[in-house]
Amino acid sequence: MSTTTQLRSLNIDNINPHVKEAKYAVRGELAVRAEKYRQKLSDNKQDAGLPFDTVISANIGNPQQLDQKPLTFFRQVASLLENPLLLEHEKVLTDSLGYKQDVIDRARWLLDDVKSVGAYSGSQGTPGIRKSVAKFCESESTSIVLLRPTLTTTPERDGYPADPDSIYLTAGASSGVNTLMHIICASPSTGVLVPIPQYPLYTATLSLLDGRCVPYYLDEKNNWGTSMESIEKSLKEAKAAGTDVRAIVIINPGNPTGATLSADEIKSIITVAADEKLVVLADEVYQNNIFEGSFVSFKKALRELQASTKDKKYDTVELASLHSISKGMVGECGHRGGYMELIGFDPEVVQEIYKFVSISLCPPVVGQAFVEMMVNPPQEGEPSYELYKKEYDGIFAGLKKRAMALYDAFKEMEGVTCNSPTGSMYLFPSITLTEKAKQKAKDDGKSPDEFYVSKLLDATGVCMVPGSGFGQEEGTLHFRTTFLAPGTDWVGRITKFHADFMKEFK
Repeated sequence: MSTTTQLRSLNIDNINPHVKEAKYAVRGELAVRAEKYRQKLSDNKQDAGLPFDTVISANIGNPQQLDQKPLTFFRQVASLLENPLLLEHEKVLTDSLGYKQDVIDRARWLLDDVKSVGAYSGSQGTPGIRKSVAKFCESESTSIVLLRPTLTTTPERDGYPADPDSIYLTAGASSGVNTLMHIICASPSTGVLVPIPQYPLYTATLSLLDGRCVPYYLDEKNNWGTSMESIEKSLKEAKAAGTDVRAIVIINPGNPTGATLSADEIKSIITVAADEKLVVLADEVYQNNIFEGSFVSFKKALRELQASTKDKKYDTVELASLHSISKGMVGECGHRGGYMELIGFDPEVVQEIYKFVSISLCPPVVGQAFVEMMVNPPQEGEPSYELYKKEYDGIFAGLKKRAMALYDAFKEMEGVTCNSPTGSMYLFPSITLTEKAKQKAKDDGKSPDEFYVSKLLDATGVCMVPGSGFGQEEGTLHFRTTFLAPGTDWVGRITKFHADFMKEFK
């Protein structure tokens, strides 16, 4: 019983129990400790008493915290949106500050659409930006994806029409997830199929809404592919337990796994959704982070199924596709911008979704502007294109180099196995620990994977997340790391720590 019960209205025993139940590992105890270490180094780097001189926050996909530079075009446009008076001095902008004419033109266009970034927009987002998103989805080249040096063509993303009225701008993809989960979770028996391992936003939100997580396990031996057998088994067991399974979550490319689904895998998932009347929540925020293969959107796969099937069973599939400015090469996490496209939803349900988002008034307007630039970046022949392409390609090449450096390091570590990085910003290695290490973890009141990454943080300043924070099959241990930190020198800290750890607990 709380000792503050008689002193305050709120205490740990009478607050919302669903908040207490929710867990979000990427910003948990280890992340808090890492921030304390960072502050300690900032206060007195020469005599901090720590065995490292920098903290590496590999626990969360936060690119600009780890020195990824903002794209110049995006920030120049944003500066004019924040201070439109600068537009009265075009010559100073172009001659003295290096602003290109397309920066100025884009800022004027956006201001004409939003009027002022200090004013509320419509709850669904501004019309012009939603039109840009629709154009991107239907036929604009995914130039953000396709500026990689190895690509010489510019294919369409979907090649199917998109309706701006079906686009909802959001405060990051997580805001869209929150909206959809609130609509879906009608009772404590409502269930949502969630991949394991998963980004803990989904289980945390289900806990808050008193819904049921219906886990389906990804196939680690098949590079974390989606197992239809696991989905069908989970569905059957959930129904037998009285769960009303309403939706299925897919994260593609995967977080924390980094896996990228094939078109056939995607179509198999959509087929299950059609047969079982499941809403498909397609978390596609890493669609620009592809190292191997190519990205296929759920919308494109759905439209192809609808076009090729005569029995019309795919015509009423409900699909929500989510994207964000936080990832890719944009990395503008703090500006909180994203969108969701709704396909196949009942018009009356859409009205309720609109009402729900209206309660929050509108998504951040500067974030909306960043969404527009993400889906409509400078094109070849435009003044800002050359610098944009150079910056974009440089970020992508750096990510891939660091991904491979980590992957190569993990391959050499005793007891560690890791699938090759094909997409997103993460690796999710499996680790085998000795009984001695497991017993010490138990003595310390920690799970073995938490014990390992906790020791790693204290020894190296590298903050990772235990696999248990994302879910993992019983009897397996993992940890998740980003590869966003600049350089590759910090990888050596990890390999040295691991060798020392395995020796200590031999």
